[in-house]
Amino acid sequence: MKPGLAAVSVLGGMASLGLTDNFVPFISERGSLWQFHFLRSLMGVAVLGVVAALGYGHFRMLRPLAVIGRSFFQASAMLIYFGCLSVLPIGVVVAGLFTSPLFVVLISIFFQGKSVGLFRWVAVVTGFVGALMVIRPDPAALDPVAFLPIVAGLLYAIGAVATRAWCEGESTLSLTAGFFGMLGVFGLIGMFLVNSEAPEGHAGFVLRSWGPLDAPMLFWFAVQAVGSLIGIALIFRGYQLGEASHVAVFEYSLLVFASFWAWVMWGQVVSGLGLLGMVLITLAGVVIALRSTAEARG
Repeated sequence: MKPGLAAVSVLGGMASLGLTDNFVPFISERGSLWQFHFLRSLMGVAVLGVVAALGYGHFRMLRPLAVIGRSFFQASAMLIYFGCLSVLPIGVVVAGLFTSPLFVVLISIFFQGKSVGLFRWVAVVTGFVGALMVIRPDPAALDPVAFLPIVAGLLYAIGAVATRAWCEGESTLSLTAGFFGMLGVFGLIGMFLVNSEAPEGHAGFVLRSWGPLDAPMLFWFAVQAVGSLIGIALIFRGYQLGEASHVAVFEYSLLVFASFWAWVMWGQVVSGLGLLGMVLITLAGVVIALRSTAEARG
């Protein structure tokens, strides 16, 4: 175990994702969510193919249906995540996604028959209070879109549980390829099903079937694909170098990196209440990670 290197690796991965996710507005202004996922997935799988050809992994799946099922939930979470980036501040979207550990606890209780202690129950309640503080729903003008990042967190949690329950022994490369492949399938389906007249600008990102495929768009697609692969690779490497529960704590740095770059690039400022909510979500996730490990050891 190399906890120091593991922390640096995960922080590097989150810094990469936090920066590249802030490039999505360059794409959403003229492009299509479905086109974005289809082309980014093609680029990602091509890079993974090169990695496999160089002998650094393989695509063989022990349980193909399990990998497909896991990929469905994780890809669905990312579909919502990137769709929300075009209409919501990135800090709100990332905070919603990071409610996933709270849902993992609830899934383990209600669907796997596990029991949890007081600390994790308090963490779940604290985390959801934090999420509400970030999205700040207004009862007088309730916008369901504001809750979609939390739906993404739920789907991501199901994917995380499926990874452990269904995909033990599967290679990192096969799981990553399955994830990108499923997003590519979603993108292809969306391009055929979405035929509505899309508004101009970011609001039309989800409603367009296809956008211009000129040099600037291809550049941003490539940057997103490469940045995502670098981030994911560094995160996987961190989990290989350190203990999972301790490494997971550093994933919450994405809230800091994403919000910082959103402020620098787009002038998005997180309110004091939103910052407090992010702190509560982070604390809840840390408590859940550490208590889960303590229980596993005990």
